[in-house]
Amino acid sequence: MPETPRRAVGIAANRYGNRPTMKDVAARAGVGLKTVSRVVNGEPGVTPETERRVQEAIDALGFRRNDSARVLRKGRTATVGLVLEDLADPFYGPLSRAVEEVARAHGALLINGSSAEDPDREQELALALCARRVDGLVVIPAGDDHRYLEPEIRAGVATVFVDRPAGRIDADCVLSDNFGGARAGVAHLVAHGHRRIGFIGDMPRIHTAAERLRGYRAAMEDAGIAVEDAWTSLGATDPWRVRRAAEQMLSGPSPVTAVFSGNNRVTVTVIRVLAEQSRAVALVAFDDLELADLLQPGVTVVAQDAAAIGRTAADRLFRQLDGTQIAPERIELPTRLITRGSGELPPAD
Repeated sequence: MPETPRRAVGIAANRYGNRPTMKDVAARAGVGLKTVSRVVNGEPGVTPETERRVQEAIDALGFRRNDSARVLRKGRTATVGLVLEDLADPFYGPLSRAVEEVARAHGALLINGSSAEDPDREQELALALCARRVDGLVVIPAGDDHRYLEPEIRAGVATVFVDRPAGRIDADCVLSDNFGGARAGVAHLVAHGHRRIGFIGDMPRIHTAAERLRGYRAAMEDAGIAVEDAWTSLGATDPWRVRRAAEQMLSGPSPVTAVFSGNNRVTVTVIRVLAEQSRAVALVAFDDLELADLLQPGVTVVAQDAAAIGRTAADRLFRQLDGTQIAPERIELPTRLITRGSGELPPAD
């Protein structure tokens, strides 16, 4: 019986479901195993013509690199975890996508989940990811005590906090300039003649809400305006609570002439309330919204770059994993005031 050519064996094996190997690729392309390795790993030292032949062999055989041995040598699982606050929040879409893109560029898979703004759920989810041996964690904190992660960090789990700093531990964090952004947004309203400006924000225990309130107060103080208690409201972002707060600010003998809304979920309800008013009320919102520019007037916003936050956090994470990072840092990315009309309305009275 004649001997079956080696190339035919490789192709036949692939047809029957066996995974083709680098040896199969090398045989089909007529090159050495080291040459295939260089092409697969993007290493230099291969001529364009040889690279073309190897790539054609890879495509013909359906070869896929098996990272298991490489991962085991490094003692990693090539997975990272992302703990979000709310998967339905549009702010987290581009942030999550940016983290995933960086992870993919490093050959890692992203696993994410939502804490639903519950500190206990955040801890449960983060520790569950660690139990599955993720190499690193990107966490949007729901709680204010992250000492539960100290054993994991000591064990080598790279950890970066996003949008809000970690509580009671020293760790990398990537934030927006919430204070400066809010201050600029409220100052914009002051510059257009407003003196009675309301602030509606998220729960006061949340870092971003507290910082935006602080920025609001700083802008009012800069303008020499004493803030009345009735002009500020922090709490849950559910529509009923926000509607009630907005309606109270807009009624009475001395209603506000402008509103600064603390995040995108608050803004959606505030827009609905303002649409029901018989007088024009100015609005500046923290966080941009889809279709905000198509409303009449368009919504003036303090915009965060969620994608940049995600990329920066993921880059920090992989720097930790590569061992090139020395000490934890707090990084604040700038916000941007986008004027579209709603924040430029003059006081109606």
